[in-house]
Amino acid sequence: MAFIRGAWRILVGIKDALVLLFLLLFFGLLYAALSYSPAPVASVTQGALLLDLEGVIVEQPQQANPFSALPGNAPQMKEYRLRDIVTALEAAKGDANVKAVVLNLDGFLGGGQVALTRIGKALDAVRAAKKPVLAYATIYSADGYQLAAHASEVWLNPFGQVFLAGPGGSRLYYKGLIDRLGVTTHVYRVGTYKSFVEPYTRADQSPEAKQADQALAGALWQTWLDEVGKARPKAKLAPYIADPMAVAAATQGDLPKAAQASGLVDRLGGSEAFAARVAQIAGKASDGKASAFAAIDFARYAKAKTPANSGQIGVLTVAGEIIDGEAGPGSAAGDTISDLLYTALAEKSLKALVVRVDSPGGSVLAGEKIRQAILEAKKRGLPVVVSMANVAASGGYWIATPADRIFAEPGTITGSIGVFGILPSFEGTLAKIGVTTDGSKTTPLSGEPDLAGGVSPQFDALAQASVEAVYTRFVGLVAQARKKSPQQVDGIAQGRVWDGGTARQIGLVDQFGGLEDAIAEAAKLAKIDPAEAQPYYIEKAPDKFAQFVEEWIGSGTEEAAIPRDWLGRQAWLNRQWALQAVGDARGLITGGAIRAACLECRGYGAPRAVGAEEERSLWAMIVGRGW
Repeated sequence: MAFIRGAWRILVGIKDALVLLFLLLFFGLLYAALSYSPAPVASVTQGALLLDLEGVIVEQPQQANPFSALPGNAPQMKEYRLRDIVTALEAAKGDANVKAVVLNLDGFLGGGQVALTRIGKALDAVRAAKKPVLAYATIYSADGYQLAAHASEVWLNPFGQVFLAGPGGSRLYYKGLIDRLGVTTHVYRVGTYKSFVEPYTRADQSPEAKQADQALAGALWQTWLDEVGKARPKAKLAPYIADPMAVAAATQGDLPKAAQASGLVDRLGGSEAFAARVAQIAGKASDGKASAFAAIDFARYAKAKTPANSGQIGVLTVAGEIIDGEAGPGSAAGDTISDLLYTALAEKSLKALVVRVDSPGGSVLAGEKIRQAILEAKKRGLPVVVSMANVAASGGYWIATPADRIFAEPGTITGSIGVFGILPSFEGTLAKIGVTTDGSKTTPLSGEPDLAGGVSPQFDALAQASVEAVYTRFVGLVAQARKKSPQQVDGIAQGRVWDGGTARQIGLVDQFGGLEDAIAEAAKLAKIDPAEAQPYYIEKAPDKFAQFVEEWIGSGTEEAAIPRDWLGRQAWLNRQWALQAVGDARGLITGGAIRAACLECRGYGAPRAVGAEEERSLWAMIVGRGW
């Protein structure tokens, strides 16, 4: 017994020591996080500004999960803010320390046409300032090549490929699976082209949706061809895109040489040869390596060149799916965004408001909450200008309706003025295992919606009437904003999605232009000299604890392992179908909300970063427990 008591005391002592150590570590981290301020930016060196784009370009990056860097968590895909890249390039063109700009696109996954067009213009300005721009990649996709086309030298790895597939592709339809499971999908929608619900109700795409989808993809592809053709006129795009293998026949099947012969790339060489070429222009690295060049870190440079956020033109970003409640950056949460705007209106002396929209829509109630906050700015006398980025469709267009003026780009995806609701019931599923329902009612709507026993015709009629009422309000808002009759708006609505060029022709947007143009227009409307107008970005302050942990352990974290070879890259990108299936299943099971969202929009823009919840859901589905 004495031995047991002694061993027990030792175990208790170890436990107490571990608890004390944990408490000391916790309070130490808490103190460090509360007193944390980002490290000062190092002085900028001389050399080539390196944009090593290992991930995606977005309008507003999601806030990094500070614990994603811990062992056992999946590597995270990096997101680069469009505004930061433009700021750095605008500064670089007049900076004597910057001898060249280097685009390392080896791990680049996309960013959407509008974002990439804006960066292309900034790269053109750098070249106009007589500074070379060099691009390198093993695989050039359409997005990557849209950027590379603006370079003065385009390099391709000798084992690489230029893969220009163009927009379009297939999507998942669940009607067969739903029927097998015995699930009944109750769909309430308005809009001939409102195809968001089709994966749950059809085994294929409806003719109306296919026609609209084809028109949209064709218009966006033509916009891409026009930009790339203008940026790189010597590229023989048409024959290469139509049949790359036929072009490669002249080079005995060597695809990299075929790309070079077609004028798509200038040189073939590995990363070391490319770095040596840059070193000839910008100087060698200080570490003395023969193949390394003097590189100016993009993140530090952008931070050093970003002006103070203290302007008089408020810029409110609505990026991501519009959702109810609160959320961090990268998701357009109704409560969060409206609160940010109300706070800015109360605390800042703003003279005008620009709303930057990059959203495919989502919750009607959350979108209305944001719209009401924008209307409050108008009530206070602020001119409101909307700047559409890659996507401003459905709910994204809903919140644009208060604008005095709407700017878009030819590659913007907009419209999708339609509304839907979807609700599953499981009476058929339960019947397969011998479960039935019964009960009593005091009114026709007692216990409705009855997801176990089936939804009543009375509830169906009420839900459809509710969706139709929201659609009527949507059309009315657009008609009032665009000075059209409801009948005219209904003719271009019905859930149809439009490219920016067509949207301008039919009156859904006013003119082409980017965020800077919208800020200048807002300044004019506020009677401020556009040359003196400065933006004030209405954003949530970064979480200090997240920043602290990310800097503390982030330097050694693993980023998403993006394959460099062609087949691996395509497989990596197409794994999104599995995550889409998880999201679609969750949307069906948790459905019932009235939404203004765009199905077609999900196939455009940058690949979305995968959250931890989705990774867990995907794994649960694979092992058979996710339903």
